[in-house]
Amino acid sequence: MSKYVKNLIAEDLRGRLEGVNDALVVDVIGMDGNANNRLRGELESKDIHLLVVKNSMARRATASSSLAPMFEGVSGTAAICWGGEDIVSLAKEITRLAEKGEFPAFKARGGVMDGEAMTASDVAAVSKWPNRHEQLSLLVGQILGPGAKLAAQLLGPGGALASQIEQKAGEEGAAEGETADAVTPA
Repeated sequence: MSKYVKNLIAEDLRGRLEGVNDALVVDVIGMDGNANNRLRGELESKDIHLLVVKNSMARRATASSSLAPMFEGVSGTAAICWGGEDIVSLAKEITRLAEKGEFPAFKARGGVMDGEAMTASDVAAVSKWPNRHEQLSLLVGQILGPGAKLAAQLLGPGGALASQIEQKAGEEGAAEGETADAVTPA
């Protein structure tokens, strides 16, 4: 392949990966066409892209980007996965599919997160982190917890005081009613 063609391919790959900061390297070698198609369909339903790429082309395309550490030490054919909601959701989905057993040749080999290279064990560890939705729900719970406790502490004594006033008003009303019955002739 001529240098001109290699540069064209690298430029196309650079364009596809523009704006991508986090990605994973996975193995898809050894899968038949039907399994590969099912895998791509499942990934596409989660807005995850899969691209099989030659390592030298990928190194050339990502040389000046935050994805460059992803291909250090990678040999053989590899595929790049990117997309999803965030890197945690991406790692969760890749790990889930690898453990599912439906695609035995599919597994994570590493990746890059925030410009730092990741190993396969790092990908497994990241997949256990809470994703964006889970983090937001934890944050909302932490914000609402003290607020609910404060509201209960403010309303509790007020409710007790209102109850005592109501009881006292009821006792005085009953006492006035008894005196009124005693005074009025029947």
